[in-house]
Amino acid sequence: MINVFQPSLGKEELDALAEVFASNWLGHGPRTEAFEKAWAVHLGVDPDHVVFINSATAGLFLASELLELGPADDVVLPSASFVAAANAIAATGARPVFCDVDPRTLNPSRADVERALTPRTKAVSLLHYAGYPGDVVAIAELCRERGITLIEDSACAPASAVGDRACGTFGDIAMWSFDAMKILVTGDGGMLYVRDPDLARRARALAYHGLRQSSGFTAARVSHRWWDLDVQEFGRRIVGNDVTAALGLVQLRRLPEFVARRAEITRRYDTELSGVDGLTLPPPLPAGHRSSYYFYWIQMPAGIRDRVAAGLLERGVYTTLRYPPLHRVPAYRARHDLPGTDLAAGTTLLLPLHQGLKDGDVDQVIRDTRDVVGEAGTDVR
Repeated sequence: MINVFQPSLGKEELDALAEVFASNWLGHGPRTEAFEKAWAVHLGVDPDHVVFINSATAGLFLASELLELGPADDVVLPSASFVAAANAIAATGARPVFCDVDPRTLNPSRADVERALTPRTKAVSLLHYAGYPGDVVAIAELCRERGITLIEDSACAPASAVGDRACGTFGDIAMWSFDAMKILVTGDGGMLYVRDPDLARRARALAYHGLRQSSGFTAARVSHRWWDLDVQEFGRRIVGNDVTAALGLVQLRRLPEFVARRAEITRRYDTELSGVDGLTLPPPLPAGHRSSYYFYWIQMPAGIRDRVAAGLLERGVYTTLRYPPLHRVPAYRARHDLPGTDLAAGTTLLLPLHQGLKDGDVDQVIRDTRDVVGEAGTDVR
């Protein structure tokens, strides 16, 4: 089976893990700190504003806590997003307000976000769909104009940028995902960035039980009773560890080669699938935008999309839809008319895209997609 997502792991990662084992320290330690510093360099930000955590989902929940969301607040986010983003909002008692997306890019425009704003809007949570930056510059400007916090859910965008500015640094809080299906993987893990220095210090404390000192060893250097607790707020333990950080350091070094291979496969798909009757390909990136190429999506009439997915599965090519529209999830009790999102949800399919794909795999995906779409025709019944 040719998978949609797949990590790339090898001897470098094994050697890094062996070094952690030899050190006999597996927890939050020097490799965690090194990974935070390396990620900060990657973003072009101060390392004090970056925290390695155990998942991007934990980062979304922590962002809701940092903003002190509650029942009086609304948060706008695209319906074409992962369920964790809405869960993190709803769990506080705040209301997720879903905005529409462009049916071709699956990213919201400034106008989409602006239409969804309410007098109670406290934040906007923006996903960079497929690693494409989308309208982040204009949406960040809108949020600044309105005094609204911008959360960048950069789970799909570890190497995305507009000009020289990395996605995740346009807003106030951002998180990235390093789970087993992402481009850069640590098994489970994520990174949090907080622009405001005071809020960044608070985030670091809340990520580790609310403790002001992260280690007894560190406290012993400045206190004769280093075991005493200094807890100002009630936190939890969502920090990363040296095992996962060791993987992350290697994967971050390899990230440029991963993205380059994904871009090469994307160009193959663009070239070989263009002109297929009934098939629409992703629009080109705007000038100055750089993608991480996390997804490659094709679109076709709703009447054949499911048949195409089934036909490809029979041939050993696994496809999927990311993300099913959140405004259709009963738990959120949303009452939204989002035609762009609904159109995209009924017509979109993700093809395999990962750096581990061999040229022969790519050839098969292209050949089978052309054949199955041709067999399905353009019947929309």
